[in-house]
Amino acid sequence: MTRLNWTERAAELAGHYQRFRVSERILLTGHSHQAWPDCAREAQLNAFDDAAEWVDDKWSRAFEQADRVREEYRCRLGDSSGELVLGPNTQELLVRWLSALPLTEKPRLVTTDGEFHSMRRLLDRLDETAIEVHKVPAEPVATLASRLSDAVDDRTAAVLCSMVMFQSGAIVPHLDQLGADLRRKEVPLLIDAYHAVNIVPVSLDDLNLGDAFVVGGGYKYCQLGEGNCFLRVPRDCNWRPIVTGWFAEFATLDQAPDGSVQYGSGRWAFEGSTYDATSHYRAARVFEFFNEQQLDAATLRAINLAQLRCLLDALKTYDWPDDIQLPDDNLESRGGFLVIRTSRASELVRRLREHDVYADARADSLRLGPAPYVTETQLLKAAEVLHSVV
Repeated sequence: MTRLNWTERAAELAGHYQRFRVSERILLTGHSHQAWPDCAREAQLNAFDDAAEWVDDKWSRAFEQADRVREEYRCRLGDSSGELVLGPNTQELLVRWLSALPLTEKPRLVTTDGEFHSMRRLLDRLDETAIEVHKVPAEPVATLASRLSDAVDDRTAAVLCSMVMFQSGAIVPHLDQLGADLRRKEVPLLIDAYHAVNIVPVSLDDLNLGDAFVVGGGYKYCQLGEGNCFLRVPRDCNWRPIVTGWFAEFATLDQAPDGSVQYGSGRWAFEGSTYDATSHYRAARVFEFFNEQQLDAATLRAINLAQLRCLLDALKTYDWPDDIQLPDDNLESRGGFLVIRTSRASELVRRLREHDVYADARADSLRLGPAPYVTETQLLKAAEVLHSVV
């Protein structure tokens, strides 16, 4: 994407985010939480109006919104065969998924030491029990897939890893080979795609990952706000999670009871219970906005890479002390944000905020993530402000 194209596009898009005041402050938190377009507010009001008009009969309308959200996610995952369970957060969906694993017969899980907190904390707590959680070092990421495969033994119930590492931004290569290896070993794979959806083009079909489970959500690059996470389930999955909601019975209403807890196949086995449908109204409308603006994953990736290049080039025009380590130039191997290594990361986040520049930190990683409404002028200003506070 040319400089003229993305700069004009960003300035144009900023006009759709007036309530979040994206032109008045520099929001470099696109990798963590993005602003909502103004149309999201209208959708939230529509959810209220439907509830007021239809009372408990609102659910047919709410389920229509949920179906639209599922379909949009499937498109962004390049997935023609899976089914999606929606949930308020990935932690809740992970709990249901973990509860379906045969951990008494296979009390071992393989993961990395670079997973996001929602997964990491659950696995760390399991590791305090009779379940062994084996963590493979996330670096070097080039060999991570093969090292995960090598760590599997006959006691392993599942492998869990990210598609894009949340702390470094590194894209994990060779997930297709990992999927093939685990298929031969009959070990299920769960992929955390939160930092890939709608910013790094994904095609589960092309990767031949139709039998993989995938979690993710829309708080980051989809601009959906809270309450819009998903678990992608293979269509013919016949698992029986212990943590099960009464919505899972919808698929078995025509079955004669046999005294056991009955489950549908695919996503139905993992369905939850009554929820706040407002988030799906908002998500469906925001996805519609993305489609109206022709912002598919490939376009968003092109805008993002141009923004990252602009920001990195601006940072490189300044002299930096030894404790500030800028990222290298290989932007195509990373997700939607830059990582600056510094022991002062948290302090710099606070100092930047004093100048209306929003960023975040994870340990020694200062993370700077533009969103499509961030302009070239704002990126150049952010580099100047960061240098001044350093």
